[in-house]
Amino acid sequence: MKNYGLLYLLFTLLFVASCSGTKNLPEGELLYVGAKVTVEGNETPKKERKALKKALQEIVRPKPNSSFLGLRPKIFLYHLAGTPKKQKGFRYWLKTKVGQAPVYYSKVDLEYNKSVLQNFSENHGYFNTKTTADSSRAGKKAKASYTVIPKRQYKIREVQFPGDSTVLSGAISATANKSLLKKDQGYNLDVIKEERVRIDARLKEEGFYYFNPDYLKVQVDSTVADHQVDLIVKLKSETPELSKTQYRINDIIVYPNYSIGSDSLIANREATHQYKDFTIVDPENLFKPRIFDRTLYFNKGDFYNRTNHNLSLNRLVNLGTFKFVKNQFKVADTTGNYLDAYYFLTPLPKKSIRVEVLAKTNSANYTGTELNVNWSNRNLLKGAELLTISAFGGAEVQVSGLNKGFNVYRFGTEANLVWPRIISPFNFESSGAFVPKTKATLGYEFQNRTKLYSLQTFKGSFGYLWKENLHKGHQLNITEITYASPQNVTPLYQEQIQANPSLEKVIQKQLIFGPSYSYTFTNTMDKNRRNTFYYKASVDLAGNLYGLASGANIKKGDTVKVFSVPFSQFVKVENEFRHYLKLSGESSIASRIIAGAGFAYGNSDEMPFIKQFFNGGTNSIRAFRARSIGPGSYDGSTAATAFLPDQSGDLKLEFNTEYRAKIYDLVKGALFLDAGNIWLLKENPDKPGAKFSKDFLNEIAVGVGAGLRFDFSFLVLRTDLAFPIRKPYLPDGQRWVLDRVSFGSRSWRKENLVFNLAIGYPF
Repeated sequence: MKNYGLLYLLFTLLFVASCSGTKNLPEGELLYVGAKVTVEGNETPKKERKALKKALQEIVRPKPNSSFLGLRPKIFLYHLAGTPKKQKGFRYWLKTKVGQAPVYYSKVDLEYNKSVLQNFSENHGYFNTKTTADSSRAGKKAKASYTVIPKRQYKIREVQFPGDSTVLSGAISATANKSLLKKDQGYNLDVIKEERVRIDARLKEEGFYYFNPDYLKVQVDSTVADHQVDLIVKLKSETPELSKTQYRINDIIVYPNYSIGSDSLIANREATHQYKDFTIVDPENLFKPRIFDRTLYFNKGDFYNRTNHNLSLNRLVNLGTFKFVKNQFKVADTTGNYLDAYYFLTPLPKKSIRVEVLAKTNSANYTGTELNVNWSNRNLLKGAELLTISAFGGAEVQVSGLNKGFNVYRFGTEANLVWPRIISPFNFESSGAFVPKTKATLGYEFQNRTKLYSLQTFKGSFGYLWKENLHKGHQLNITEITYASPQNVTPLYQEQIQANPSLEKVIQKQLIFGPSYSYTFTNTMDKNRRNTFYYKASVDLAGNLYGLASGANIKKGDTVKVFSVPFSQFVKVENEFRHYLKLSGESSIASRIIAGAGFAYGNSDEMPFIKQFFNGGTNSIRAFRARSIGPGSYDGSTAATAFLPDQSGDLKLEFNTEYRAKIYDLVKGALFLDAGNIWLLKENPDKPGAKFSKDFLNEIAVGVGAGLRFDFSFLVLRTDLAFPIRKPYLPDGQRWVLDRVSFGSRSWRKENLVFNLAIGYPF
């Protein structure tokens, strides 16, 4: 035992020595282990010295190798990988992605860092700062040290803007109330540069198209008082006359069929159409001129405005009709200070067809394929309308599980027509970079579940989509109609209904109509944020006005039918919140909460099946089969049935979180936890334990797992392997099953392990 202990100690010492980073140093080299910045002196308050030290520490270069408890394992792995023969493979990945090249002291330039610290201090108002640099050595390691002794910081006493009578000077002075330069603020060269950019941005809103921040200078007078400065904003003497001129818009010329590869700038009278303030050069008459009146913000005689400039370009792109959008302003050949605005637009192909072949699998042991054919017309009525007609067909085969042969075959078609405007009897003025849209949809689907039943579904909707800005979006469907009709219900399914009466809801005729609304907020496109969010709230109101007008009340037997089918009357609300936290490197934590509720009343005593909530599956609680959880503590397992039942509920609560990290190149990994359940609002004697109660938290299902994501940029292929650690349908007190996990048991794996294959991230 003593000999083993000695060997263990020697092995540990060798490992520590290897991870110290000094083992493979070249002759004469030292390992650079970092720099220490000290800020001294009593002329600067302690709080300012602390803030200055933190800022100075960040700008010292180079950065040393990362360490953990004094060890540098990344250097060890860098040397362990050797010299890979190719720029790929495990050794290359180990060396470049996991390992880290040692930082040598010979790469440290003390004098350069000294000057950087000196300049930074003085640029922040600490004039006459003294800076020294030194280094120290301990064995094969070296460290740099810098001492900064700042004087008292200079503060701003007064900011002066131009006072002469020129139009440009007046426009500059008018921005003073929004100035970034404030009295008693510390002098800061970076803020002065930002002030020049701010003034330029404001001038661009006032018609000064050719102005530039470089035409401004800010003089500093440090003689006015003790440790105070006056800042004087001035125009440079070499500022060109064009930049001093305030311009208005003259002619607005649009080329809606511009080709980069040929001379398409035709300006003959036959090809030119005058529409309000716009000159449209469209020899083939491809577009109605009014779409440019709705899209472009400029009118003849307006001052040039940078905001309107950018909004016009964004709206043209947002139409989805043009491949390239180019804009140009030129000084007009007319009396006065005017600009001609030119818009060169290259259309996308008017008609296109796309064919997609999909292979898919789900957690209900179904594997199949689907064919989608989509035909598009991007300018149907010459007003940038988008018509999309799609046809689809597919088959899903149950290849494993307790019972096979319950395959699903489906086909259908859908037509969508989108107008780039709001179609309504009321005038709707929109602002912003996004064009509001009106959308109409018609669709049909036939689904055949062999040995069970067939289902025909017709749907239609008419509504509006608009965005306030990049982050906020709205969708309002004035009406949304769904009609579902079953066919060919087999005796087998009828037998299952006898054993499980809730299955009858699946084959009931359903007529749903009414408005719906959804609101979306997201800032996930902001790449520089560490925390990003996504939130979607939706409300679905079915049959409410008609139910109120007709006095429908199923409790009194006053059920109202439309086309011999009782219409559904309910209110459904759903909220989804996501949070994304970026960690170091390419790792992150993604979390999601879903909460929803549906309440049937009036003409209905329960929510229609297709509008209820479900849980489980590839994008939900991945440790359970699709639609197999709940409601509540009800056992919705499929062991006693010949096929997979669809467990549904009126209430839903779900939480998901997963840690995501890059493993190698295209391969990313994830560890996740999912929890949640669904419940009914009313007692159901056929589903004991399904009703929502105060003990709902005791009925939460929980699953954990791990997965791989293969990110090919054009698609993400996702594989997840999960297992439950809490089963809500088990007796109270026995629902946590973490202590029963047994990966070595074949029967446990067969009963609990769930493999999910999907496209894209779950959220």
